Amino acid sequence: MGRQLTVFAAIILVIGGLGEASDPTIGPLPGEPFVYTRWQTFEARDGLPNDHIFALTADGDRLWVGTEGGLARFEDDRWTTWTTEDGLPFDVISAIAVSPVTGDVWIGLLGGGLARFSGGRFDHFNQFNSGLVNDVVYGVAVLGDTVWIATTAGMSAFDTRSQQWQIFTERNAPMDEIWCYNVDARDGKVYAAVWGGGILEYEIATQRWNAHRDPDREMEIDLYRDDGLIHNITTSASYLDDVLWASTYFGLSRYDGRAWRGYLDKDSGLASNFINLAKARSATSCYNATDMGLAVLVDSPTDTWVTYRRETEDVETWSAIVGIGNEVVRTVSTDLDLPNDFVIAVEFQGDDIWVGTGHGLARGIGGGYYEGLSGQQAGEEE
Repeated sequence: MGRQLTVFAAIILVIGGLGEASDPTIGPLPGEPFVYTRWQTFEARDGLPNDHIFALTADGDRLWVGTEGGLARFEDDRWTTWTTEDGLPFDVISAIAVSPVTGDVWIGLLGGGLARFSGGRFDHFNQFNSGLVNDVVYGVAVLGDTVWIATTAGMSAFDTRSQQWQIFTERNAPMDEIWCYNVDARDGKVYAAVWGGGILEYEIATQRWNAHRDPDREMEIDLYRDDGLIHNITTSASYLDDVLWASTYFGLSRYDGRAWRGYLDKDSGLASNFINLAKARSATSCYNATDMGLAVLVDSPTDTWVTYRRETEDVETWSAIVGIGNEVVRTVSTDLDLPNDFVIAVEFQGDDIWVGTGHGLARGIGGGYYEGLSGQQAGEEE
């Protein structure tokens, strides 16, 4: 409790260089969060094929954007787009993953199967010409030579070297439900967010599954705090630095391999319990795309949050709300002017962040980002 109050007092004094301390002799304090105040926004009139953003993936200096009306790439401050008129098999793009081995871009199509973009050409995979279990694709991840695909009827895995497919459903995996909503793959493990079935963990070396589910199985409430996954209706899994983050429509969960921690809007900086995507930035930091803005758990040990949202529907710009748990410390003005704060996608590109919404895309400029973090946290993220 004492440490929390110390950090709370530190944040009151100075926040990320955005305001001066009450005592001019006091410099930047450890634990203060960085706040994105400078933003660029993009809509169809700026070069996007569509304003409804579903997927974001950074590939070095390139940003790939999946929209309701086609594929876009942002590079050297220029947009390039592809639609069905350019060979894209289907216009509605739900997921994008880039292979670090080949550089191929794998594209999940919401009703059109899976596409591979390589050498300027699109290859199309569907239920009739491949081992794709269903054409409604929600998530794509690449680990080594294997592409993992989450669909509405289970998961498929495609070994690009052997050209072999595997299918995972309730017949060979512990799926209470087969609606796989998202997939993440890292460090020899694959994590699937299964709608109504919790988080499934697959260890590639042993080919064994492990299921993470809400122990109380209550659909309306979280009966026992921190007893496990906060809810079985999961929307994404993000695994980084041996920590699993899981988003649901009823809050956020964090699991470090030993203990679970749950976060709700009533006791944290979450703008809403309705989370479309959780994206880990480190073992202690997670960015959450909610239906009411972007909620950033900056530092889990101190429960420090920065939440970006419009405070009322009639305001033109978003605010950054800084706090400890659900206690607001300060509200900072930003120039983010997206008209919609239903956040669907989040991606990191260096110190910058990208935020995709139901109407438009924005980039937060991260100049000075590491200076706004404690030395320990910056060291973990670099």
